[in-house]
Amino acid sequence: MARRVLILMGSDSDLRVMKAASDALSDLGVEHEVRIASAHRAPDKTRALVQAAASKGYGVIIAGAGVAAHLPGVVASMTTLPVIGVPIASGALNGVDALYAIVQMPQGMPVATVAIDGAYNAGLLAAQMLAIGDAELAERIGAYRRQLAERVEEKDRKLQELGVAAFLEKR
Repeated sequence: MARRVLILMGSDSDLRVMKAASDALSDLGVEHEVRIASAHRAPDKTRALVQAAASKGYGVIIAGAGVAAHLPGVVASMTTLPVIGVPIASGALNGVDALYAIVQMPQGMPVATVAIDGAYNAGLLAAQMLAIGDAELAERIGAYRRQLAERVEEKDRKLQELGVAAFLEKR
């Protein structure tokens, strides 16, 4: 059973965003590896990593990219594992070009896509995909969701207690 996630990025400058995917997976106890592998500057390395992923126990690949954002689509073309693309805010369009490049994949080459700089959600989505066959991981994700709900309730309680002005002042 695949229990790991491979996180790829085209450049070390992408790590500022992609670290959040690693954080999400670490928070949920999901084993993962983070690698730099450019679709353009190191295509042979990228191909080797992607084509070996399934045999190394990876069940999902997260690929982050900015500007032209080819890495997620190139990765998807090399594997049948689910690929999650993370558009990274960069360049003249601040990530909108990357979002369009990743989300507009041709028929037959799907790439799940999260928000610009949405790497934490990419990590959560990868964990949810793995949790389909892992009841313990599914429970950890459920516990995380319950914590989110508890935080909302706590914030609402404080808002009701303090009122709007005092609540904003304490933030």
